[in-house]
Amino acid sequence: MKWSSSVSENESLVEAIDECASKVREDLGGDLPDLVVGFASAEHEAEYGNVPHLINEALNGRMFIGCSGGGVIGEGREVEHKAGFALTAAVLPDVQLTSFHVEDGAMPDGDAPPDSWKDMIDVEADTSLHFLLLVDPFSIRGEYLVMGLDYTFPAGVKIGGLASGGRQPGDNALFIDNQIYRSGAVGITMRGDIAVDTIVAQGCRPVGEVMHITSCEGNELFEVDGRTPFEVLKDLFAMLSERDRELAQHALFLGIVMDELIDEPRLGDFLVRNIVGVDPRCRALTIGEILKEGQTVQFHLRDAQTSVEDLDAMMTQYVDGHTVPAVSGALMFSCLGRGSYLYGRPDQDTDLFRQILGPLPLTGFFCNGEIGPVNRSTYLHGYTNSFGIFRPKNPV
Repeated sequence: MKWSSSVSENESLVEAIDECASKVREDLGGDLPDLVVGFASAEHEAEYGNVPHLINEALNGRMFIGCSGGGVIGEGREVEHKAGFALTAAVLPDVQLTSFHVEDGAMPDGDAPPDSWKDMIDVEADTSLHFLLLVDPFSIRGEYLVMGLDYTFPAGVKIGGLASGGRQPGDNALFIDNQIYRSGAVGITMRGDIAVDTIVAQGCRPVGEVMHITSCEGNELFEVDGRTPFEVLKDLFAMLSERDRELAQHALFLGIVMDELIDEPRLGDFLVRNIVGVDPRCRALTIGEILKEGQTVQFHLRDAQTSVEDLDAMMTQYVDGHTVPAVSGALMFSCLGRGSYLYGRPDQDTDLFRQILGPLPLTGFFCNGEIGPVNRSTYLHGYTNSFGIFRPKNPV
């Protein structure tokens, strides 16, 4: 297995792709790549239609996938607010790849059996397929797509992001092989000698006590531990520092433990969701997730410092439990709200990645939503950094 990552800030798309492809060819030692992944910033929008042809002409790879982005990431660098093109390519011996494009209307309904989802993407019955997914946020139900693939392929990892850079339907671009699409979702499936490790850093830290939902309906939270959320928050505010009180005014979230078997949650066990509404009449909170009585929950706060600390802790936890081979490569799907917008400077997250995991080829883009697992289920996130680390399943 070989990986290469490159990035160019050239305002000419032709020259940017040529620069990236030259580095990739050198890194791969002349071997033709099996998988090519590319991300183009919105500054290249006028030339999106040329991307598949230029990539295939430059690299002659077996499969190509990519999309538009509000910013791109390559060679461990973040390129924001200006022209950028990022490219990664991999030689993947003994790995079988397939590609697909799907529109919203082609997805099976909620009662459909797993075979319907397999037929949709035209793959064999293999529950352990891994997926790289790129989704247009305007035209397809991304959460429903992820849920269906999780249902059908429970053992496989799903990683990816929602295309960005466009402000209205039809503005974003999705690339797959020789085609460009302005709607739907594109994906690559992977099976064989490949493992995909994930790091999903939601940029939050817990505050207050771990609690259990005692009354809820849909996404309405009425009681935790027999008390209204308003009562809990009143006590929580009293114990917070002045800085955290300010954060809680605009950056308060609810963390939900989705695995019912976890009694003592730790880092990475919470699915962090927005508090999207408040109902003073019934003293309830509306949460951006369907709730169930008995679920373990805890309030969370988010800011730049917390995001750094959370990512540091998640990466350190990963490194402590894994030996990362030098032949690995990584993809990074980062929220548009991170980067220089959050930290006041570029490269904060990529610098931390390289500091902890070393100089792995790292490529990605800034997304309208990030796809990655929490515990054993896959979700669509916001404000998150979702990493996929690709390595041989059976290292020599």
